[in-house]
Amino acid sequence: MVQQQSQIKNKLLNILPERDMNVLAPQLELASLPRGTLIAKRGESIQHVYFLESGIASVVVTTPGGYQGEAGIFGNEGYVPTSAAAGVDSSSHDIVVQMDAEAYRMDYESFRIAMEENRSLWKVVVRSIEAFSVQLAYTAVCNAIHDVNERLARWLLMCEDRIQANELPLTHDFLSMMLAVRRPSVTTAMHILEGNGFIRAYRGSVVIKNRAALEEFAHDAYGIPEAEYRRLMSDLF
Repeated sequence: MVQQQSQIKNKLLNILPERDMNVLAPQLELASLPRGTLIAKRGESIQHVYFLESGIASVVVTTPGGYQGEAGIFGNEGYVPTSAAAGVDSSSHDIVVQMDAEAYRMDYESFRIAMEENRSLWKVVVRSIEAFSVQLAYTAVCNAIHDVNERLARWLLMCEDRIQANELPLTHDFLSMMLAVRRPSVTTAMHILEGNGFIRAYRGSVVIKNRAALEEFAHDAYGIPEAEYRRLMSDLF
């Protein structure tokens, strides 16, 4: 069952005009996605498109040599896999749930038909893809010019944005993949952020204690993609 639109947390579904959401609603089903769920697998057919209501999923890139790194994350601000909007029926990357999630999903063929027939859905999906491309660009820049401490601050802020809670169920192994660094580097960076009073680290979780200070510490690693998302989604309807 789909909730009343005003109660839907996914921002794309929430801002659709009511008439368009009413057409889409019968094709949506609410799915529970425990941590570790593989939403899409690299090289395999896309079965469903997911509009996250809660939790976080990450796009994981694997090199031919077997190295993995996180290219970007999704929460309730978007949908996955993004390639479905282009009519591509297989996934280029793995998409993995990193924090327990719920999502409205629809099968791939229904999504493709809806994209052709529902102009409002097409508009919000295209804008969300543009916003995600900005996130990807800033991830590449941050990996090139910022140290691991600032990059960790950025990812923690991005995770808090998406789950809207200051306690983040994050392991050092996941953080090392997010930052594309070795686990000891994550431990050192966590100690630095904790020593500054920005966070408190526990086994399997991180609590953000001073968000304003963490944002200041992240410098320009954080903020531009977030502002661009708000701009892109503000004038659709």
